[in-house]
Amino acid sequence: MFEKLTIQETVKELQGDEKNGLTDEEARIRLDSHGRNVLREAKKTTVVGAFFEQLNDPLIYVLLAATVISILLGEISDAAIIVTVIVLNAVVGVIQEGKAQKALDALKKLTSPRAVVKRGGKQMEIAASELVPGDLVFLDAGRQVPADLRLLDTVNLKIEESALTGETVPVEKDAHFTARGELSMGDRVNMAYMSTVVTYGRGEGIVTNTGMDTEIGKIAAIINEAPKEMTPLQRRLGDLGKLLSIVAVVLCVALFGIALLQKRDVADMFLTAISLAVAAVPEGLPAVVTIVLALSVSKMVKVNTIVRRLPSVETLGAVSIVCSDKTGTLTQNKMTVAKCFVNLQMMDSDQLNPDRQKEFLEGMTLCNDGVCSDEECIGEPTELALLELSGKYHIRREQLEKAKPRTDEKPFDSKRKMMTTQHRQAGGYINYTKGAPDEVLKRCTKILLDGREVRMTDVYRRQIEKASERMSAQALRVLAVSMKKDKKDLQEKDLTFIGLTGMIDPPRPEAAGAVEKFRSAGVTTVMITGDHVDTAFAIARDLGIAREQSECLTGPQLSSMTDAELADALDNVRVFARVSPEHKVRIVKALKAKDKIVAMTGDGVNDAPSLKTADIGIAMGVSGTDVAKNASDIILTDDNFATIERAIEEGRGIYENIKKSVLFLLSSNFGEIITMFLAIIAGLASPLKASHILWVNLITDSLPALALGVDENDREELMENPPRDSKESLFAGGGLACTLFYGCLIGAVSLTAFLILPLSVLREGNMAFTIANIAEVLKTEAILNRSQTYAFTVLCLSELFHAVGMRDVAKSVFRMNHLSNKLMIGAFVMGFVLQAAVTEIPALIGVFGTVALSFEEWGNLIFLAAFPLLAHEIFVLVSLLKRKGSPKAGYKAAANTVITYWQRM
Repeated sequence: MFEKLTIQETVKELQGDEKNGLTDEEARIRLDSHGRNVLREAKKTTVVGAFFEQLNDPLIYVLLAATVISILLGEISDAAIIVTVIVLNAVVGVIQEGKAQKALDALKKLTSPRAVVKRGGKQMEIAASELVPGDLVFLDAGRQVPADLRLLDTVNLKIEESALTGETVPVEKDAHFTARGELSMGDRVNMAYMSTVVTYGRGEGIVTNTGMDTEIGKIAAIINEAPKEMTPLQRRLGDLGKLLSIVAVVLCVALFGIALLQKRDVADMFLTAISLAVAAVPEGLPAVVTIVLALSVSKMVKVNTIVRRLPSVETLGAVSIVCSDKTGTLTQNKMTVAKCFVNLQMMDSDQLNPDRQKEFLEGMTLCNDGVCSDEECIGEPTELALLELSGKYHIRREQLEKAKPRTDEKPFDSKRKMMTTQHRQAGGYINYTKGAPDEVLKRCTKILLDGREVRMTDVYRRQIEKASERMSAQALRVLAVSMKKDKKDLQEKDLTFIGLTGMIDPPRPEAAGAVEKFRSAGVTTVMITGDHVDTAFAIARDLGIAREQSECLTGPQLSSMTDAELADALDNVRVFARVSPEHKVRIVKALKAKDKIVAMTGDGVNDAPSLKTADIGIAMGVSGTDVAKNASDIILTDDNFATIERAIEEGRGIYENIKKSVLFLLSSNFGEIITMFLAIIAGLASPLKASHILWVNLITDSLPALALGVDENDREELMENPPRDSKESLFAGGGLACTLFYGCLIGAVSLTAFLILPLSVLREGNMAFTIANIAEVLKTEAILNRSQTYAFTVLCLSELFHAVGMRDVAKSVFRMNHLSNKLMIGAFVMGFVLQAAVTEIPALIGVFGTVALSFEEWGNLIFLAAFPLLAHEIFVLVSLLKRKGSPKAGYKAAANTVITYWQRM
């Protein structure tokens, strides 16, 4: 608003005093009215609150219900195990997300602690927090702007605003400018904003806004208001938890119905129904997912990625849009000379000849206030770029000034748009002038060609102007360098034109390759920047993000669009330029509304709101501000855009592994349900005890599930496919069929193991194999205990074999590289050892109600338990033969294999 008002209108609007400033009394009244010039803190979540937030998950609710059920069954140890799992799961989440809500703290650190003001006609220094609208504030080089100001006076004032606008070059301010219409923040040259830094000159301004009403305060509010959304995996697991809850209830109701129909003992059936409900819940799933994600965090560090929010690891794999800030992310955040025009020739900066272009290199080095040493470089980006160029040719300012010391100077002036320095040299003096090409050129009467000064003609002038236009068309920042010899005065006339330099913040070398890899992986790259549209498009074109200018949209154009118009434009726009933080948030929200999973990258304060709004906020670890880092989910420790591609690749692999773990656990639990449900429907005793189910779910299942969670995947294959749909179920891509088939198979072999002994007894007694006879045999406690041990053992071991096959459902176990997943080998061996322990160690036999087994029994049970692996091999064989055009041969081979295995039993 204030950028549209003149100085007088602004002072009147704010009821200020341009000459003496506010009185102390008026300042006190306004402070009471407007509040202190500080950013309001968000309500912080306590550790206890964070802990309970981790419990707010449908799957955790199911586990809590299982805990109550276990207590009702009198299984206190089982309940304790489940509670331990829940607590550990929550603790890991709290620790990983412990840095959340620090974005506003970092924003507070950016505010200036002191400000120079005029009150009651006296100049004084006060705490910046005491500033009020209407205060007169003085600015000079190196000082941070303490509040939002409408500038009243400027003398060569330049302010570095990249953290807010994303523009690399400091902005030249002009107090007498008055805006016409809506302007982006970077174009409001009569305004200065809180947290930006004065790099050159001095100025005076009147405070227009303080605290949360400032531009940075608005950013703080956006960060604070951004909702914390669930990741796709959290949503899918939440849906799964609800489904399992329904399944558990349905099973209980069904069993009660069966109990009534069969006229069985209702109390006994109640306990059986509870046991079946426990079997429906994969108690180890939340812990497995949390631990897999935590292990993945360590893995991500190896690709220079720090994960601040645990579930976001998996979300990377679903990213379909990467919205990237330009400055410091796609570019190097360092001005570099790209083109030079010398001797009427356009050339790249590395094609200069230091002997032939001596005056050109020395002019840009001496007419320069930048300072570079081995430790650091201090100065304006454009001047440092010139020093870097001359440094490539071993020309150093400090050495050059010893031979040609500066004797006088005419500093840069925003009206002249030039600076001139005078140097003493052998035989007299030489002046160097650099500045805007049009201003320098109109003062040139000669041109330096091949080391000789010749008269400037109209032909030469047009060539220079065309070269400048060509550079500008490539979004280069153009500077002209000229000289004047043997004149001690500093008058900027009768100059000799030397050459032009074209500078740009260049793209990161690796960014173009990453953009191309994204494209092949079905991920779209969108540039969102506060920089000028020409500069943004030039970088986007070089990187392959955009091909036509029509793919660009500016902030003012965006402001005039409705949400529907913006939604339509998003299909074609690849570059958003001259945008504000609010625009960035709106763009991200619009993309998410189109069911896109959005990753937003950035490094500045202006990026923080959109980083927090995106599904994945990715901050730069080296150049990024604390605000950006604390608002993000992920931090890149090398500031390398290409690292995002590797992180997405890891994210896709992590999702595939979690999906394998989930399907493995669910198929195992489904096997338990089938085993118990079919036996109970048939009127038989329960094949499994509640302790058996919890042992399998929490111990022997969890180890191979973890191994699947850290499995190696085919990296090339991962990035050849488009990102998965954000609404895709965990059962997509054949997952449901896999779960049901292997669940039924595990249930079948477990039930077979349960019936081996009673069928053997009936066969020896020449009794009919009827359900009634089997039920009668199982009433013998010794037979029931051994039968349950058989079922328990086969259930456990069959799931171990199943886990091996789940590593890759399309590859034979004989073609898998088992050494690439040593954890799976360890889990398999440990599973066997643990299962042997509960059947062979007397103390554990007493706890689990099992019996000791002979070597022959172990051999038979292992053979039976290997059927899931046999099925895996058959599926792979059939699939292979079908691909070779022999489906009938595949099915015949599969049938023969199954018959052979069954006969061996």
